[in-house]
Amino acid sequence: MKILMIVVSLFASVALAQPSENLLDAIEQVESSGMGANTPDGDGGKAIGPFQIHRAYWKDAVEFDRTIGGKYEDCRKPEYARKIVRAYLSRYGKGKSAKELARIHNGGPKGHRKASTLPYWEKVDEILR
Repeated sequence: MKILMIVVSLFASVALAQPSENLLDAIEQVESSGMGANTPDGDGGKAIGPFQIHRAYWKDAVEFDRTIGGKYEDCRKPEYARKIVRAYLSRYGKGKSAKELARIHNGGPKGHRKASTLPYWEKVDEILR
């Protein structure tokens, strides 16, 4: 029984693996050129903060990880926004590569399957290299 608990624990930690800090840094650079809290709203005012987070993205993230709390406007704060991105990518990116995670951030839960997110990945990848 003890071995089973260890195996289940290890599997859960792998399944909920979070994106690397390097990947988050690269996504933030693409989204806001590193402007942090000074990032202007994007997408016609529909996206906010250094990761250009839409309200539906935020809602998905706080629904997935209720410990985050806060309100949508908090996405303007770099550390809070980073928590939101981690939760969103943990929710939709289990077992996915950095490429797939970046594309999910850009294109939603199935963004890794959309051809339209490939140019976004190329920008992220350029920063990662």
